[in-house]
Amino acid sequence: MARRLVLITGASSGIGLAFARTYAANGWDVAVTARRAERLEKLVEEIRLRFGVEAYGLPADLSDASAPGALQEGILALGRTVDGLVNNAGYGQPGGFVGNPWESHRAFMQVMMLAPMELTHRFLPGMIEQKFGRVVNVSSLAGFLPASPGDTVYGPVKTFLTRFSQSLHLEVRDHGVHVSALCPGWTYSEFHDVIGTRSKLSKSIPQWWWMGADEVAREGYQACEANRAACVPGAPNKTVSALLKVLPDDWVMELVSGQLSKIHR
Repeated sequence: MARRLVLITGASSGIGLAFARTYAANGWDVAVTARRAERLEKLVEEIRLRFGVEAYGLPADLSDASAPGALQEGILALGRTVDGLVNNAGYGQPGGFVGNPWESHRAFMQVMMLAPMELTHRFLPGMIEQKFGRVVNVSSLAGFLPASPGDTVYGPVKTFLTRFSQSLHLEVRDHGVHVSALCPGWTYSEFHDVIGTRSKLSKSIPQWWWMGADEVAREGYQACEANRAACVPGAPNKTVSALLKVLPDDWVMELVSGQLSKIHR
């Protein structure tokens, strides 16, 4: 039987890169997409040589509304179907709501919310038809927080992605399709380097709270295989998510605001 194929967005670094290696290690062929074509080429070569599976690089910028359709056409041109989908592409947008131009917010929503929805909508019917599929939406522990200043849109978008995943999990669970939201906390990746908060966070967040991208991806893979609707990796993050369910929102808002003010001083 031909190997299954997983499409992973934002695969040039961090959790997306770790997911590519994790799926390949478990015998999946891998299609990876990101904006940085040269990194994809290196990853494709590594996966082929290291894991003995097929790999494809499909450069794309998900802030472009036409990208999901182009990715689907690219997969069809390869003569393949998508059996698994990891919606991982994302980034932070500090500076506050008014401090960023509307076009930046529009692009952010396209990458973080609309693209994952459209890619899922495009590939899910084939999964349902064959009665097999895997969808991992990389959300965040931030999605459980009631509110936080500065990165104003990030948390709400992640809340949506988690709830969307849980709803879709219920909708397709009788069709052999597994849908999981992966909700990591502090993770070693390029995410904080890109937005310029690495040094401050390294001083403010204790080392034991950070997780490696490989560990996060492994837990996400296992959660989806087990058909868990949501996965919060790491004991500290599980504790925080449990507390957030019982603490009043007003308390949490003040706690988060106070912690962030220390980080951004």
